[in-house]
Amino acid sequence: MTNMQKITLASSRDIPFHNLVLSQSNVRRVKAGISVDELAESIARRGLIQSLHVRPVIGEDGAETGKFEVPAGGRRYRALELLVKQKRLAKSAPVPCIVSAANDSVLIDEVSLAENIERAPLHPLDQFRAFQAMREKGMTEEAIAAAFFVDVKVVKQRLRLVTVAPALLDVYAEDGMTLEQLMAFTISGDHIRQAQVWEAVKNSWSKEPYQIRRMLTETAVRASDKRARFLGLEAYEAAGGFVLRDLFQQDDGGWLQDPVLLERLVGEKLKVEAETIAAEGWKWIEVAAGFPYGHTMGLRELLGTTVDLTDEERATREALRDEYGRLEAEYAEADDLPEDVDQRLGEIERMLGAFDSRPMTFDPEQVGRAGAFVSIDSDGSLLVERGFVRQEDEQRAVPAGAPSSGAVEDDAPMEGDRSDTRVAVINMAGENRGQEDDEDEGDAIKPLPERLVIELTAHRTLALRDAVANNPRIAMTALLHKLVTDCFVSCASGAALETAVRHIHLPIQAADLADSLPAQNIDARHAGWRADMPLGQGDDVLWDWLHALDEASRQALLAHCLSFGVNALYERPNPYSGMGISQHGLDRRLREADRLARTTQLDLVEAGWKPTVANYLGRVTKSRILEAVGEGAGAQAVELIAHLKKGDMAREAERLLGGSGWLPEPLRQDDPDLGNHAATEDAAVELPAFLTEDDEVAADDEEERQHLIAAE
Repeated sequence: MTNMQKITLASSRDIPFHNLVLSQSNVRRVKAGISVDELAESIARRGLIQSLHVRPVIGEDGAETGKFEVPAGGRRYRALELLVKQKRLAKSAPVPCIVSAANDSVLIDEVSLAENIERAPLHPLDQFRAFQAMREKGMTEEAIAAAFFVDVKVVKQRLRLVTVAPALLDVYAEDGMTLEQLMAFTISGDHIRQAQVWEAVKNSWSKEPYQIRRMLTETAVRASDKRARFLGLEAYEAAGGFVLRDLFQQDDGGWLQDPVLLERLVGEKLKVEAETIAAEGWKWIEVAAGFPYGHTMGLRELLGTTVDLTDEERATREALRDEYGRLEAEYAEADDLPEDVDQRLGEIERMLGAFDSRPMTFDPEQVGRAGAFVSIDSDGSLLVERGFVRQEDEQRAVPAGAPSSGAVEDDAPMEGDRSDTRVAVINMAGENRGQEDDEDEGDAIKPLPERLVIELTAHRTLALRDAVANNPRIAMTALLHKLVTDCFVSCASGAALETAVRHIHLPIQAADLADSLPAQNIDARHAGWRADMPLGQGDDVLWDWLHALDEASRQALLAHCLSFGVNALYERPNPYSGMGISQHGLDRRLREADRLARTTQLDLVEAGWKPTVANYLGRVTKSRILEAVGEGAGAQAVELIAHLKKGDMAREAERLLGGSGWLPEPLRQDDPDLGNHAATEDAAVELPAFLTEDDEVAADDEEERQHLIAAE
């Protein structure tokens, strides 16, 4: 057998620095991204950890010159050169070198290239363990960062990996997950929950870092939540609450881990604010983090008087307006505003907006029978709605000539009482929403839960009101249709003129309905009209104001008022009595709602509705979830989530359906093609049904009358 030739390693020796020269065969030529300064500081701190690789320089006579060129280790050579220039290292200082033969068969270029490309970067997990060992031996995070010339945030991020379960670190070490996925697990220190989440996602199609973070924080409250912003993180943490923060991504302040503590603290702060408001003399105060949309319906709102600005406030407002105008003029031609100017303009806008929201004063006698709602606005600020009178608190007029019984009114103070000693009744309300049974009931496609259908149609009703209010011509058609129907089809009786818009209450609604886009549009439009109207100045003044409006404004106001009567709500038909609505009446309501939706081009997706766990996916069976994903994201997406448990399936379905435009049945148009055609042709607004289908509508009305007769 042939003997294998033994390898002989090059010898090492110390060579004075002034005898070293940088080889022209060094492959590292590009200097971008290379920091010699940091390496020089590292050598000054720790010494030269890695030797240079050199070869003797041969003169023209073929003999060694005593100089040595450096083909491998050029960056280290430059760092040593910098230390020599700074006189921190002697020119004759010995440098540890590996010396290869001048006549070596391996090209000097190959040595330089191999030295640069064969280095294996340190695994992040090894870096974490090294940082951890140094910290355990007494080095601070700042000292570690300074020693390795990295940002202290990098050290904190690596050390944060200590919060990850050891089993998951092993998975990462074996390339079972990416570094981004591993970092996502640092959002929680619960190793058991981390392992559960990994088991749930490791074989899933979706195991993105954001999905892992969402699953780990699903029971927490984001710091951007209006309750957290109202309370303040400092108050929450001072009470013992823990805020989980993500060092690897922008987290908007983190996640509050104790929702129960947050609710208690928010309730306590709201109660303190309510007690301050109650000192103004109100009869009652309703307190909640948020009230449902339309909570003031049926209450009479007091018309207060706006408190005038003081001379100082007027001067401040004018100065702000002047400054705003000056800055706008100065940067009118600029493509982008400087950051400080943009920030200042925003500050001025907020301060000017505060002048527009002036406090109101009310008649003390009216205050004694009215109340206020105290809640949290969407931006986390305190929201106080003052001056609402309940029907039972209205002052009852005594008919002329009625005998005096000596009794006092319910709201009148007894002799000796003083109005300033009245104590308001403060009601701390909670957000009680009925939850559907979370248990799945088999694979069959069952009807949607009735409460869910009512919530969905409440959202559609609100969106439809907004659509009608933005289409005066269609609103006029709807009103004319109602008036002609009353005049030609049904018999009206009981008053000289019976035409009215009855504000339809939404008894069951999703918790986020008040924050929806249609609700915000309606509220803003209503507040704008209310601010313009001469309310409280007498009926004749209001009549003259309305009469003087231009035609476009009159139509817009008509559309706005009429929209409050839109009712597209589903409700359970009552076949046994005259109370409630009959099946025939419900069918007619929904049919007319579909017609309005088509004509106004109502698009629930544009109106802001999208399927979430809270508003649909977590409220239906697994079969319904898969049906929705199949319709909105395709059959392949269904296969990816079909094996998941219901909770995980609902959350994953929410992600898959995001941006798909999918809508559940109660929110869909009955005939999309017809709806598009009607929406694009303003002149082709659908005529009232009785003008084109006299016999059918007459028969429908006769059937409804027979229902009522039978019920009686």
